Amino acid sequence: MSRLAGKITFRVDASLQMGTGHVMRCLTLANVLKHQGSECHFICREHPGNLIGHIRNQGFEVHILPFEVPTTQQAYNTETGLAHAGWLGATQQQDAAECSTILNQLTTHWLIVDHYALDAYWEMALKPDYQKLMVIDDLADRPHCCDLLLDQTFGRDAKDYAPWTHAACTLLCGSRYSLLRPDFAALREYSLKRREQPQLQHLLITMGGVDKDNATGQILEALKATTLPQECRISVVMGSTAPWLTEIRQLATHMPWPTEVKVGISDMAQLMADSDLAIGAAGATSWERCCLGLPTIMLVLADNQRKIAQTLALANAVYVLHDPQEITDRLPELLNKLVESATQRISMSQAAARIVDGNGVARVIQHLEF
Repeated sequence: MSRLAGKITFRVDASLQMGTGHVMRCLTLANVLKHQGSECHFICREHPGNLIGHIRNQGFEVHILPFEVPTTQQAYNTETGLAHAGWLGATQQQDAAECSTILNQLTTHWLIVDHYALDAYWEMALKPDYQKLMVIDDLADRPHCCDLLLDQTFGRDAKDYAPWTHAACTLLCGSRYSLLRPDFAALREYSLKRREQPQLQHLLITMGGVDKDNATGQILEALKATTLPQECRISVVMGSTAPWLTEIRQLATHMPWPTEVKVGISDMAQLMADSDLAIGAAGATSWERCCLGLPTIMLVLADNQRKIAQTLALANAVYVLHDPQEITDRLPELLNKLVESATQRISMSQAAARIVDGNGVARVIQHLEF
């Protein structure tokens, strides 16, 4: 990979409402770009549950946009009709004006935006402040005016963006472009090898960095009605901003199996590679689990995750719980099936591994020219 030299600015947020996945995948891309010689900055709004401190701990400068609790009279971006307009914490006009002030000081070559609440209106408003624009999206539900668009959803077809982008836009669609940290590709061979003779001694539970509705707690309670082997141990991964963290730690001490709650971990790839089965949200970590061939029962926590879950289920790479209400009724049934069938766990692992190979970042960076 050739070295890159340029200034790149990311516009991305995390919050209790939207979770942490957008920031984490941008950090994955930023860390590789930094290693290749680029100077990366972040612009983030100070939402409750933000990851500004985490981004700074990764060595990046963060330019903060203020967060104000909206009054009942305020309705951010309702005129745009965007499904996720309320996630921005401002109008697109306000956000663009605030970002323009920052971008004017940075001489940005590439502006990279990963935000469901922003569309072509915001992109055009900032056009004088960047040379090229990359959009990271999963929804294909709003117009964009960009040079490069990435949608890493498995099964996503470039035709899905035909109504939303101009002909000159380069579209990178599909799971081969998944933004995974290099350690996932590095551990792929080890992880797949150990699944050729599957065991069931380590269960991983990961409902995203926030899990605002406490699906994790429901899962732990539902596990008590399963045939999970007595010798199995459980690892629960949560973010430091997760609102139910204290309750989960307390619940973990009363589980029939040794249960450890891990917070803000830096070795997720190793943890997944060493796990035998996962119960995980249908978000960005889906591609991490696929890369390592980790058999998974997947839980849909938001409407924007349904396409991911549907396509992975059709590929026989996961079992799906379509709604948190299914945890109590269906989780024990699905888990017991996997406990009883090593053959099914092998088949699921192999199907998942065919979907993501861990080299997506390298493929994306090839299109970031300066």
